[in-house]
Amino acid sequence: MTRRPLTRYALRTASLAAFLGLWQLLTGLKVDLWLRFSQFPTATDVARAFAGRLSGDDYWTDLADSLTRILTGFALAAVLGVATGVLVARSRLAEDLLGPVLEVIRPIPAIALVPVAILLFPSNEQGIVFITCTAAYFPVLVSTRHAVRALTPVWEEAVRTMGGGRLRILASVVLPGALPGIFGGLSVGIGVSWICVISAEMISGQYGVGYRTWQDYTVVNYPGVFVGMVTIGVLGWVTSTAVELLGRRLTRWLPRTSYVPGGRTRAARPAVVPVRGGRDPEQHAQPEQQDHQDTEEARDDHLV
Repeated sequence: MTRRPLTRYALRTASLAAFLGLWQLLTGLKVDLWLRFSQFPTATDVARAFAGRLSGDDYWTDLADSLTRILTGFALAAVLGVATGVLVARSRLAEDLLGPVLEVIRPIPAIALVPVAILLFPSNEQGIVFITCTAAYFPVLVSTRHAVRALTPVWEEAVRTMGGGRLRILASVVLPGALPGIFGGLSVGIGVSWICVISAEMISGQYGVGYRTWQDYTVVNYPGVFVGMVTIGVLGWVTSTAVELLGRRLTRWLPRTSYVPGGRTRAARPAVVPVRGGRDPEQHAQPEQQDHQDTEEARDDHLV
């Protein structure tokens, strides 16, 4: 049996409340055992600072600037990463020409490219988008390349047998079959993009959540620093969840086991049970439909 959604939300709320309560207790009592909680602002201090920021215009300007940078860079990385990954996986010539260059650049941290971006682009805004794009590009590229190479050749041979050309194979076999791997790379890429865009804003930005967080640190406004950290965490969670939900919607056609959070899996059972003893077949089908509905809710609720 799976937990009802209200029970799961109650558990999550209780977990968050317990974390905030422990934070308030340790910082309010200024506990200094090994970790120095006396240096931390209390949860109530951060809440008051958060309320003050929400009432000002600077917070929303910084939020809009960071979201614009992350979405622009991530969109470019998604398009370029998928295109390059498919090209390298499907063409030996492209792999020989692009593979060595990409493998040499890939281990370089995107944040290490800040000096390159400053020298290469005429404005800091373009440089930050470049760093964000680079951060997400390689996870998408690698995931797409592995997903395309893992496709079974039988599907492609079937399309060729029916007279399909390269474009037909690409649209009907390669891209749909690689979608799970592609969205895996996109989920990783959006998280890495947030790390790098915040770091880039701290170094060379003028506005943005990362820039404001660094400014608060330089003036010893620690509640403001925690406001920036909480904002970054919430934005990262929202964007990552959006990517995962989109991936689930676009790959609904894939066969899946009945996933239940907590490590239990349940094999799919036939929707109709043979009728015996003159019973109504709908009475047998109703439990199966309910199980299917429960597993669909379980798969999507654990992302919220």
